[in-house]
Amino acid sequence: MANSYFQFKQFRVEQGKCAMKVCTDSCVFGAYVDVADTRRILDIGTGTGLLSLMVAQRSTAIIDAVEINPEAQSQGRENFARSPWAERLHLHPLSLQQFARHNTSSYDVILSNPPFFQASLKSSDMAKNTAKHIGDLLFEDILVFAQKHLAAQGKLYLLLPPAEALHFRSLAQQHGLYLAQALQVYTRPDGKCIRHIQTYTFAQEPSPMLHSLAIREADATTYTPAFAALLRAYYLIF
Repeated sequence: MANSYFQFKQFRVEQGKCAMKVCTDSCVFGAYVDVADTRRILDIGTGTGLLSLMVAQRSTAIIDAVEINPEAQSQGRENFARSPWAERLHLHPLSLQQFARHNTSSYDVILSNPPFFQASLKSSDMAKNTAKHIGDLLFEDILVFAQKHLAAQGKLYLLLPPAEALHFRSLAQQHGLYLAQALQVYTRPDGKCIRHIQTYTFAQEPSPMLHSLAIREADATTYTPAFAALLRAYYLIF
């Protein structure tokens, strides 16, 4: 059973009410996103608020977080209120579609770890289905929102499994957003690629920059130096 909270160096994420708990790939995502000199950030499907809290630690930006699930809304709001950056964190208890109807802000960074399992069987846990499977929040909705509300020089960041990342890249091109770089996350140097962290912009580059990161060494126990360097500002063990 997952712990009811995850303690970071500068904040705690309570997660007892949320179907989706803090996980390593989400932590990599939150630490990887470039938020230097950003003024406004949007976190789509914030859940516990993990990603918003991670980018708040490294920026001075105003952060809007959208969440549709009532239990996650409550949990995220509590985590925001207990953090050192409560005044900059704003949770919107809405779907992205609802939020889009009244939003007038432009964002330097939009990030999302969206529902992504398109073909796999759904679980009997409806909360997990909402969090992990494409339902009301479709890839197209993210792209339509980004087309309208991402700043001209802004960046859209997605955390997806490899197959879904390929699918999203194809859809993004149809909406005028292009892959600028991607980080492929591996369990070990010789292990499985579990996630792609993709960065999209309005500028079409000849060839996106591709990088890789292994979480653990070949012994499947020791964290790699690259992972430790990325998470050092957050994890208590580093």
